[in-house]
Amino acid sequence: MADLTYDAVGATRGTPPAGFRAIDRAALIGHGDDCFRAAVDQTMRWGLQRGSGMRVTAADRAVRDGDEVGLRIPLWPREIPCRVVYVVDEPDVAGFAYGTLRGHPESGEEAFLVERRPDGSVWTRIRAFSRPSGPLIWLGYPLARLLQEVYTRRYLRALRA
Repeated sequence: MADLTYDAVGATRGTPPAGFRAIDRAALIGHGDDCFRAAVDQTMRWGLQRGSGMRVTAADRAVRDGDEVGLRIPLWPREIPCRVVYVVDEPDVAGFAYGTLRGHPESGEEAFLVERRPDGSVWTRIRAFSRPSGPLIWLGYPLARLLQEVYTRRYLRALRA
């Protein structure tokens, strides 16, 4: 099994590590138990990634801790490797986070969560921290940040009714 490219495994649950760019964004999906269950099911089967326009190479089942996935985005020459570092399965929060593996243009972690709040509203939440994985990516960092922003917005729209 390949090593993750960062040390702060699981830090999307709390405070991002120093030296990384952090993201914490949420968007309203809808309301009610049915909405929550449907959003969790889609999220746990790579629905946010597929809904953002990525091609996903992963097991044809719900995400599990330790799963490895390959992501493809337009104009990037190769598959982007990640590993699921934790899964959340609580009554009002569900989802998972993946961390970057060697060959990923960035180093860091991204969490994809569905939250049911006390008022019954259902939200998609993206938490991430990252930085370029090498010198060539640092040169193109403005473009890398733009792409991250584009995909974060797409993730947040992927489950809206």
